Amino acid sequence: MGLALSNGVTQDKQTFITVVDVLNIATILEAARLLSLLVIDSLSYSLALLLVEECTYSNSKGEHIDRSVIRLNMRLSVLTALCGASVTYAIPTIEAYGNKFFTSDGDQFFIRGVAYQLVPGQSALKAVFEIQPADDPLIDTAQCTRDASLMKELGVNTIRVYHVDPDADHDGCMDVFAKAGIYAMIDMDTFTTYILPDDPYWNKSQLDAYSKVMDAFHNYDNLLGLFVGNEIIAINNQSLAAPFIKSASRDLKAYRDANGYRKIPVGYSATDIAELRPYLQDYLTCGGNSSENIDFYGINSYQWCDPSSYVGSGYVNLQEQANNFPVPIFFSETGCNEPGPRLFEDQASIFGQIMSKDWSGAIIYEWIEEQNHYGLISYGPKVDPTVAGKNIYDGFTRAGTPTPVKPDFDNLSKQWAQITPIGIARADYDPKIVSIRACPASTAEGWLVDGNVAVPTLGASLGTNTYTPTPSASESVAPTPSETENAVPGSQEATGMAAGLVAVMMMFTIWL
Repeated sequence: MGLALSNGVTQDKQTFITVVDVLNIATILEAARLLSLLVIDSLSYSLALLLVEECTYSNSKGEHIDRSVIRLNMRLSVLTALCGASVTYAIPTIEAYGNKFFTSDGDQFFIRGVAYQLVPGQSALKAVFEIQPADDPLIDTAQCTRDASLMKELGVNTIRVYHVDPDADHDGCMDVFAKAGIYAMIDMDTFTTYILPDDPYWNKSQLDAYSKVMDAFHNYDNLLGLFVGNEIIAINNQSLAAPFIKSASRDLKAYRDANGYRKIPVGYSATDIAELRPYLQDYLTCGGNSSENIDFYGINSYQWCDPSSYVGSGYVNLQEQANNFPVPIFFSETGCNEPGPRLFEDQASIFGQIMSKDWSGAIIYEWIEEQNHYGLISYGPKVDPTVAGKNIYDGFTRAGTPTPVKPDFDNLSKQWAQITPIGIARADYDPKIVSIRACPASTAEGWLVDGNVAVPTLGASLGTNTYTPTPSASESVAPTPSETENAVPGSQEATGMAAGLVAVMMMFTIWL
């Protein structure tokens, strides 16, 4: 538990020091320690740090404060009474270190996640024609409360949210999920700002839009990570967009650090294309420049369709290519629903002894039942698709009391209840054991980026010839894919997104 000043408290620096000055040294020390975990109304973070320093050295009684020797467990009720504070939930933050996620408590973190979204196809049209942000599931606190309760019962510790409104208030939902022990991974792009696969560019408008999302969420301790893109490269000849993914990673990480935000992991979610998989994941982590490379790598893979096995599904190949990967790697979407029902037997492999040494978990697609029938819960029976109404789209209700979809929900719950991944404490972990990936050379199979090419500058565009992917170093190698089978059809979220954009382009064509 931690403390946060209630909304009515607007103390300036001197007032706060006066309040804590009546306490004894040990209590001041504990208050200072707690302050480092708080977001204080009407005080900037830098001012809070200044207060900590001033309250750490001495008080009006002339007593000297020695941080190294005083240890005290302060009663929360005392500080609450003195400062008029209200108690809120604090959750350990998470950082990428080597190829693993660790909490601020030093424990390794494995993702047991679900995709949490509203209506991706509808949102594409809204974003273009109504100039509105895509549907944001993190603004309805009452709905988040209902969902978080059932997610906790299922065993969820992470949600992935594809589109958010950076101008909306997310305090209620993020607090609800924090209290349930659930972290959030947020996509920063939108239907109008994502990096184009065939004519990629990276400009200030995109950077500003992504930065707004980071600004809106960086203060939440249960923000696990931010995606700079989802399945930008979906077919072989789109690989020239890869350097622009690095550009986005570079600039968002620089923005994060320049603003003094904590080391929020910034990464990418990739399509599972067998012919490109080893090249893309190696390229985004190669070159030796950590300021450009992604902090984590997610893969949207639907290879394992029950009944299957570690070898038969192709997971053995995924593991081979992820062995000692430089950054955390995990399934950012998974959960094949063919032929159905879903048994989720792949979870035993992902969290098992062989894969868990390299993989950091999985996000199941998806929470809400809709036309694609990937949902783990429904908010009510299906209705006539022609029926229009609040929270109804395409024949499915999008809000209400979540009810498990049987037997999928129970099958996943059973699998997660049985998994016991073997982690390692951060104090015992040596990040130097991870591999250093060489930048792959171009190939005849469709990987078009040749080696460690220069990363595009802000404002560069492939289509306008303001960027040419020329090598910036001699190190390059062509990995040998260990399989030839096709991976699955791509992100389900991206499928809805693509459908919406196709409709948009058709309408523009007619209009023109």
